[in-house]
Amino acid sequence: MSLRNRVALAGGAVVLAVLLLASLVIYPVLGAQLTSQHDAALVAAANQAPKLLGAFATGKTAVEGGRAAVPTSPLPAAGVGTAVPAIPAKVIQVGGTSLQFLLPPVSVGPTDGFLAVSQTDTEVADGRHAAYFSDAAYDGVRYRVYTAPLAQYAGVVVRAAVPESEVGDTLRQLRILLAGIVVGGMLLAAAGARLAAGRVLGPVRRLTESVEHVTATGDLSTVVEARGRDEIARLAGAFATMMSALDDSVTTQRRLVADASHELRTPLTSLTTNLELLADGAGLADPEAPVLVSDARRQAGELAGLVNDLVDLARYGQARLHTQDARLDLLAEQVVERATRRTARVEFRTELEECLVHVDPDAVERAIGNLVDNAVKWSPAGGRVVVRVESRGTVSVADEGPGIPEADLPYVFDRFYRSPAARAMPGSGLGLSIVRQIAESHGGTVTAEPLAPGVRLRIALPAMT
Repeated sequence: MSLRNRVALAGGAVVLAVLLLASLVIYPVLGAQLTSQHDAALVAAANQAPKLLGAFATGKTAVEGGRAAVPTSPLPAAGVGTAVPAIPAKVIQVGGTSLQFLLPPVSVGPTDGFLAVSQTDTEVADGRHAAYFSDAAYDGVRYRVYTAPLAQYAGVVVRAAVPESEVGDTLRQLRILLAGIVVGGMLLAAAGARLAAGRVLGPVRRLTESVEHVTATGDLSTVVEARGRDEIARLAGAFATMMSALDDSVTTQRRLVADASHELRTPLTSLTTNLELLADGAGLADPEAPVLVSDARRQAGELAGLVNDLVDLARYGQARLHTQDARLDLLAEQVVERATRRTARVEFRTELEECLVHVDPDAVERAIGNLVDNAVKWSPAGGRVVVRVESRGTVSVADEGPGIPEADLPYVFDRFYRSPAARAMPGSGLGLSIVRQIAESHGGTVTAEPLAPGVRLRIALPAMT
C-alpha cells in the first residue's frame, strides 16, 4: 500500500474514532433529554386536566376522538362539596396525548377502553402515593404514562399517556443521522487526507523518482528539487548535496584511476623493456648491462614512490585523523633537520614562531616535508630555501627556482598535474596534492605565491589561541 493511501486511511480512522466517540456521548444525552421533554409534556397535559374538566362543566368543550362516548353523571367529590363534572368520554385525545380520568371509587382492574388500573393508581387516588411515571402496553402499543391526582377533585386520578413510538421514532432518526455523520465524516476525512497527502508527499514522490532514476541509470548528476523550508525540503536538499558530493567523489576517483594507470604505465614499460634487454643476448655480461640495471633500479624507485604517494593520498583522505595538540614550529624544525642531512646542494633558512595547533602531527609533518622536497627539487645548486612558521597557523616554504607560470598557479595542487617544464623532472605529481588533502582535512587551505625568482607555497591551519 502506498504511503498516500496509508495517510488517507489513518486520517479516516482518526476521524471515525472521534465521531464514534462523540456519537456514543451525544446519543444517550439527547435520548435522555428527549425523554425528559416528553415527560414534561405529559406533566403539562396532566396539569391542564382541571381546566379541561372545568370546560366540561360549562359545556364549552367538544370531545374529538373519544374512545367511549357514554356520558357519566356528576359524582360527589370525596370530602369536598364540589362535584365532578360529567365527562363525555373516559379517554380524551388532546393532540398526541391521551388523557384518562379515573373517577372514584378507583379500584384495581380493567377500565373502559384503555389501560387497566393498578394498585399504585388506587394509592394515588387515596393520596397514599405521589404522581409517578410508568410504561404500559395496550392493544399492542407501548405507552409512556404519567399518573397524578386532581387536587380540585378529591379521589379523581388523571393519566396522561403518549405512545413510546414518538420518542422511539425520533431516537431512530437520530441514530440514522449520527451513523450518516460518522460514515460520511470518515469518508470525507479519508478523501481529504488523501488529497492533502498527495500535495504534502509530492516532494517525497519526486525524491523517490530521482533515487529510482539514479539506481536504474547510475547517473549521479540527476537534479533533485528542494522547494520550501520544511523537513521534506530539507531532506531533498540534503540528498541533493549528498548526490553532488558523491558525484564529485566518483568523478575524482575515476580521474585518479585513469591518471594513476597512465603514470604507472611509463615506469612499468621502461622497467619491462630494460629487463627484456637484460634477458636477451649476453645478459649481465653485456657492456650495457650496468646502465640497464641502473635505469631499472631508478624506474623501480619511481614506481615505488608513486605507489607510496597513492597510498598516502588514500590514507590522508580519510575523515578520521588522530589529532592532538602539537607545536607547528617544532614539526617544521624536524623536517628541515632531516632535509639538511639528506642534501647539501641548497641552503636552508628557518624563521619559526611558536605556534600551537590541534592536528595529526604525522600528517602535517608529511605535508611540510612535501613542500620542502618540492623546493629542494626546483632550487638551483647553492640556492636558498626559506621555511617560515607564523603564530597565526601558517607554514610557508619559498625557493629560488624558476617559479611557476601564472597560468599554472590554479592547478599546482591538483593530482598528477605537472606543467610542461616539469614533465622531465622526477616525481609523481602527487606530492602537492597530498599537501592540499592534508590541509583541507584539518580545515585549512593551501596557496601558491609567485616570487622573483622562485615561488612560495603556504599551508594555513587553524591555530589554537
